[in-house]
Amino acid sequence: MATRTRRPAGARPASKIPQLPWRSPQPAPIVLVSGPEEVCAERAIAGLRDYLRAEDPSLEVSDVRADAYAPGTLLSVTSPSLFGEPRLVRVAGVEKCTDEFLAEAISYLSHPQEGATVVLRHTGASVRGKKLLDAIRSGTGGGVEIACAAVKRDSDRYDFAAGEFQAAKRRIAPAALRALTSAFADDLTELAAACQQLIADVEGDITEAVVQRYYGGRVETSSFVVADTAIAGRYGEALIALRHALASGADPVPMVAAFAMKLRTMARVVGVREGSASLAARLGMKDWQVDRARRDLVGWTEAQLGLAIQAAARADAEVKGASRDPVFALERLVTVVATRSPFGS
Repeated sequence: MATRTRRPAGARPASKIPQLPWRSPQPAPIVLVSGPEEVCAERAIAGLRDYLRAEDPSLEVSDVRADAYAPGTLLSVTSPSLFGEPRLVRVAGVEKCTDEFLAEAISYLSHPQEGATVVLRHTGASVRGKKLLDAIRSGTGGGVEIACAAVKRDSDRYDFAAGEFQAAKRRIAPAALRALTSAFADDLTELAAACQQLIADVEGDITEAVVQRYYGGRVETSSFVVADTAIAGRYGEALIALRHALASGADPVPMVAAFAMKLRTMARVVGVREGSASLAARLGMKDWQVDRARRDLVGWTEAQLGLAIQAAARADAEVKGASRDPVFALERLVTVVATRSPFGS
């Protein structure tokens, strides 16, 4: 007898509608833009507008708030006008929608208006509107979904920035791209703006020197510069970079996190004799991350690496409240990493 695979309780049913990348949106009667990453969602919605406007410059654009909804609005803005112009309706706040909107939107799925594209933005911050989302994902209304997952990992930010330049058909040196993503490691919106500024202002290929010229202050004070300098064994420079970063308002918590991330990556590749591509695929990393970790490991022993990882764990606890002096905790971490020896030895 065939066995049935049971879905875990609370798991979302498999979507039956096309899943589109946010960089390449396509119109449909219903477009669900889901997920928390606002930068990607904004790009997707703007891309849909540009797509439809290129097809017909007479496009009518309407904005609706699902959390401050006036009954009858959805039908009103999607109904054909006298001249039959195409309509784009952008609905925000679906994760906070009113009961009236929810009822009318579910009803609308059964009879979408011809010539209308309704974009529903749901951040996923709540389960509000789940019945509507499930109906869309079941195929009712002929919809598509553009998922905008949170960009959290360094590799994801690197891919995001690389995609910005690829979309603009511009070349950026790998070192320049790493410097740029390190400089804006905490804010995807700022990273996106920085990419667009370089694309707009710089002619020709974008080099590391260009990134330094535009964002040198951010790059110099970034957490990763402090970590890189200490890991390279340049103790004096690392302390100067640390003090510069702290004077510029850097937060000790992400600074320790930068050390921990790099040391963990080094620990994952130490002693492994395997090609960068295959090792990166096996570990869920990028080729350049493996290559960088191997360069960072030059001159390190496994015992020294273990000592540094312990120091990073201690510093992490101290900057999160276990110590009254997070600056001292950071200086001690830099000392242990840069000298590759116990503090005070």
